[in-house]
Amino acid sequence: TDLSEPSILPSALLTRRRRVLPPANLSNRPEGKVLEPVGVFEALKQHGKYETGQLFLHSVFGYRGIVLFPWHARLYDRDVSPAAPDSTGHGSKEVKGKMHTYYQVLIDTRDCPHISQRSQTEAVTFLANHDDSRALYAIPGLDYVSHEDILPYNSTEQVPIQHELFERFLMFNPSRNPPFTARDTLRAWQEKNHPWLELSDVHRETTENIRVTVIPFYMGMREAQNSHVYWWRYCIRLENLGNEVVQLRERHWRIFSLSGTLETVRGRGVVGKEPVLSREQPAFQYSSHVSLQAPSGHMWGTFCFERTDGSHFDVRIPPFSLESNKYDKAPPTGYPL
Repeated sequence: TDLSEPSILPSALLTRRRRVLPPANLSNRPEGKVLEPVGVFEALKQHGKYETGQLFLHSVFGYRGIVLFPWHARLYDRDVSPAAPDSTGHGSKEVKGKMHTYYQVLIDTRDCPHISQRSQTEAVTFLANHDDSRALYAIPGLDYVSHEDILPYNSTEQVPIQHELFERFLMFNPSRNPPFTARDTLRAWQEKNHPWLELSDVHRETTENIRVTVIPFYMGMREAQNSHVYWWRYCIRLENLGNEVVQLRERHWRIFSLSGTLETVRGRGVVGKEPVLSREQPAFQYSSHVSLQAPSGHMWGTFCFERTDGSHFDVRIPPFSLESNKYDKAPPTGYPL
């Protein structure tokens, strides 16, 4: 089953370091509106990680956000890793993973209308508890970002980010740098939901200047009609690294289950969209879901893109594993109490 949950982040503006920051939605502001500074850029961290409470602009999507906590993931980059043919028969290659830092972040809700012109903003979805009639529920304005996505800045505001969880998760502490520290609520929520939030593997591959990044997340197992159904969410970012304008037209997935089944999924676009990737809006991000009646499997495939001259080309989706984990018996709890 391939279930789509639209969550797309179009690209936005970048500004220079050490300058007063304009609002992240500068490129979308109506005529006649006055710009207000929101802070001052800080130096990028070339070594080490950003701390809880670090304010930032997203370097690709332009929204304001704040770091909640880091994740250390294995990045499997087929563009830089020496690869050898794999014997699985899935068109896969053996690629060594390199440790890379990602972050769980909150998105400023004021920027959501400006980064969601083509769909809703990013959200993290959870399986509902067994006694809940909903199959899935989402926490909007929660995202995962790579270390290089972050353009750090500081602000004198005590509440610089507008999000319903900001003051439940963080408190202002002027003696600290950054001046926001984690509340017990955040630490408890992180610990309780660690299995369902955990980011462990990232897969990346570039074809003809189109880079595809895939991050799979295990969501848990549910019983249905005397069988076990295992759920995963996967987040995909498409980035146009070249100058040519292209449009995504089709997706072609192959989904292999440990039970021995191989499913093919074809369709127009992704999550009901056929995004155009240009120099002005080079990136597109969305999340979707897949379920298997087995505790593990693999996914791989291609996206078909169209050039302005009408010609088409296929972009590879790097193969990635769908793995369950030892936390199956503990249902996710999602929202903080």
